[in-house]
Amino acid sequence: MPMSSAIERRLAELGLSLPVAAAPAANYVPWTISGSMLFVAGQLPFSEGKLEHKGRVAEEIEIDAAKHAAMLCGLNILAQAKAALNGDLERIVRCLKLGAFVNAAPGFGDHPQVVNGASDIMVDVLGDAGRHARFAVGASSLPMNVAVEIDAIFEIS
Repeated sequence: MPMSSAIERRLAELGLSLPVAAAPAANYVPWTISGSMLFVAGQLPFSEGKLEHKGRVAEEIEIDAAKHAAMLCGLNILAQAKAALNGDLERIVRCLKLGAFVNAAPGFGDHPQVVNGASDIMVDVLGDAGRHARFAVGASSLPMNVAVEIDAIFEIS
């Protein structure tokens, strides 16, 4: 699909591109639409088809690597949105909410700093429409031992 949206042009300016939307790994769908709401299922830090940044934050990986994992989750969220919207990212009105789980070592408390990787990418590419509510919580483990998993809710036209 040709790069035509302002969102994809902004990604290119940042030196980034959207991956191919990943197929679901279990019995769920990667996204659903209800009215003007797009719900994107939890995304993992895939890059070029490979999982990146595995392990518990502050035990097996550093905060900066986990923040990069969150940024990759954000790109995968946008890739799912693109698939859901038949390639038309201009239908995104606003990112309403991100929900993030951080695979955290006991006692780790900097979850918000990690999840800023995804929040920053939403604001960087969507501008003010990327400003969102969110939660960032720690978990004792995540699927496939990834550092971060993030889902999203968008308002669409």
